[in-house]
Amino acid sequence: MTIIRAACVQMRSGTEVAPNVAAASALIREAAEQGAMFITTPEMTNLLDIRSGMARPKIVKQDDDATLAALRALADELGVWLLLGSIAVTLEDDDRFANRSFLIGPDGKIIAQYDKIHMFDVEVGDGQTYRESRTYRQGEATTLAYAAIGRIGMTICYDLRFPALYRTLAQAGAQILTVPSAFTRVTGEAHWHVLLRARAIETGCFVVAPAQGGKHADGRETFGHSLIISPWGEILAEADGDEPGVVWADLDLEQVAKARARIPSLGNNQMNDLKSGA
Repeated sequence: MTIIRAACVQMRSGTEVAPNVAAASALIREAAEQGAMFITTPEMTNLLDIRSGMARPKIVKQDDDATLAALRALADELGVWLLLGSIAVTLEDDDRFANRSFLIGPDGKIIAQYDKIHMFDVEVGDGQTYRESRTYRQGEATTLAYAAIGRIGMTICYDLRFPALYRTLAQAGAQILTVPSAFTRVTGEAHWHVLLRARAIETGCFVVAPAQGGKHADGRETFGHSLIISPWGEILAEADGDEPGVVWADLDLEQVAKARARIPSLGNNQMNDLKSGA
């Protein structure tokens, strides 16, 4: 399969799980009706609540998570590949959580999962201070999923600022990079488009980036503008601002090899041969 229709579901997740799952499910169905066979949702699809301690009682083990169960069943019903951008799950050996992304097959089975490696510990100038490392344990491994629709490199949000991760995934064979996100409005306005296009150009991969957007119930504002980008850095689809909805594009995976042949930077590793000055 060389051409697949991919879709980004853009959301405005709130502080209660059930309404978020209902909203995600409706948009996933809409994407499937538009012919999408690979459908992606944003970071923290089921729950966005940065208020101290408020989200903790609603976070459970992966095996007990109602969102994961519901979307696995939906993928099976619709016969689609589904990237659940991320949910928070409890860990057995840590009081913190994992921010975990799941690739679900058209039979509802979990094909691959990825824990966010880079923690968003910053002050961005929107009146909020973010310290993800207090709440989430960073992941320790990259994830390249081998699926019938292509080889998918899985990342989450703040990972986007670390190009070595994407180069590693591309050199390992990734054709599509997923970047489910909840970018703040301030950082999104400044950097979202340019960073995503740069990752596509640097790796010669398609980039699929479903996003949260708008003013959320917990007070935060996210940027939206979900994007699908070609291996040459062209924007193939973009969501309308920060409004919830679906955008899609057809991905011709043969374009990956063509882009890399034109700019073979993945095979150029001269920096490894440089010696430090005396």
